[in-house]
Amino acid sequence: MTLLSPFDPAVQRAGHVLMADHMRVQAGESVLITADLRGDPNVGAVLLSAAAQLGARPILAQMPPLPLQGKLADAHLSDALRAALAAADCWIDLTHPYIAGSEAHDIAVKAGRVRGLVAGGMDCTALAHLYDGVPLDVLYEAQQGFDQLVAASVGKRCRLTDERGTDVEFVMGKATGAKPRHAVTPGATYSLPGSVVMYPDLESVRGRIVIVAAMHDWYGALERPLTLEVDGAIRRILEDGPDVALLDRALRRAGGGTYGHVIHFSYGLHPAARYRGSCFVEDIRALGANAIGFGRPWWEPGGGENHPDGLILRQNLWIDGEQVVRNGLVVAPALIAQALASAISAAAPH
Repeated sequence: MTLLSPFDPAVQRAGHVLMADHMRVQAGESVLITADLRGDPNVGAVLLSAAAQLGARPILAQMPPLPLQGKLADAHLSDALRAALAAADCWIDLTHPYIAGSEAHDIAVKAGRVRGLVAGGMDCTALAHLYDGVPLDVLYEAQQGFDQLVAASVGKRCRLTDERGTDVEFVMGKATGAKPRHAVTPGATYSLPGSVVMYPDLESVRGRIVIVAAMHDWYGALERPLTLEVDGAIRRILEDGPDVALLDRALRRAGGGTYGHVIHFSYGLHPAARYRGSCFVEDIRALGANAIGFGRPWWEPGGGENHPDGLILRQNLWIDGEQVVRNGLVVAPALIAQALASAISAAAPH
């Protein structure tokens, strides 16, 4: 896939949609964009320009790549960054590993001023796909329908499979709420559109998960797929190979010395997103993708944003015995399937 230039009209339109429509940036607002030197050097400038055109007062803060994310990033964050976070009205975090989930982030959010967007590792191509690929109103109709389905499925048995041998069952846990169409509430952190998170009852997860890419110390496609065996907790990685040591270390770090649990599943439903094996935030939103989080849940000490993720593609999903997703596409309920079909029809090629 050819990567898009920052001067591509689709990239420029997408930057405006993110700032003006999704984040609702207003004239006079202080906008902070954080980026690291490993990421796309152009996407921050595109967003900076989009915010400035709206009359906001944006700054772009660049830093070396963080070695770890979430609260493990705190030791590597400068006082200048903490001060900028505290003084921002809107914050777009492009770093990956990301700042979101750190103590610095928590302090800024609890102060009640900044609204943040976790966009870690997003490049210009992903920006165009996620924000110019499908009209957001059309995408959010499918997004909100699936969010409502998850919320109505608490306590129901689910089964998840894919063509590589994933076959895992779990009981749907409590939903944490739908993604809002506009990110406007101060003191809140938002994620990019195009995916729905499903939290399982931790001890109910049983089966095998075969991942093709992983966020461990960084994100990337695996040399070959790895299989995790789960029986309540994650028990073992079945294969050997160069990626096993990285995943083993990340799992033990997130699990406090053990492999921990499966803490979330997801469903990617963005028709314009494409799996490339290199851009986490786009890959996990490709139709049928599933970003599966490992470690300890956010409500436990040491849990939350320090967890690694594994990725499967073209998932099949059953809820309470009814197949909801087949080979990545929603097939039931009919209203959600129709909303997703409309989003697919509206997708623009890039």
